[in-house]
Amino acid sequence: MADEPRVICDSGALEEGGKGVRFTVMTADGEEPAFVVRFSGKAYAYLNRCAHVPVELDWSDGAFFDYSKLYLICATHGATYLPENGVCVMGPCKGKRLTPLAVEERDGRVLLVKETRHA
Repeated sequence: MADEPRVICDSGALEEGGKGVRFTVMTADGEEPAFVVRFSGKAYAYLNRCAHVPVELDWSDGAFFDYSKLYLICATHGATYLPENGVCVMGPCKGKRLTPLAVEERDGRVLLVKETRHA
């Protein structure tokens, strides 16, 4: 039986290239931090864990984008990721990627499509 989608936030809470919304998900390792941002009009979500070292990315709560609002950036070592696919394009983990989470927007809300992720 499939997991029921879970509401993360209202769609209006995500501004293009603006602050992300933090939430948690259950994985094989237990509860983990995650985030969702809006880029090119679409919501993208990832585990809040750098591909270089498993630390949270945001500079301050929800601040995932760099100053240009074109890339997600890790506050610890500067790993720079494409928001649309989580691939690291610059920094210590170039070529690796963030762990994506399936989200969709429906009825003015951002929904987590599948709660459980297995590592």
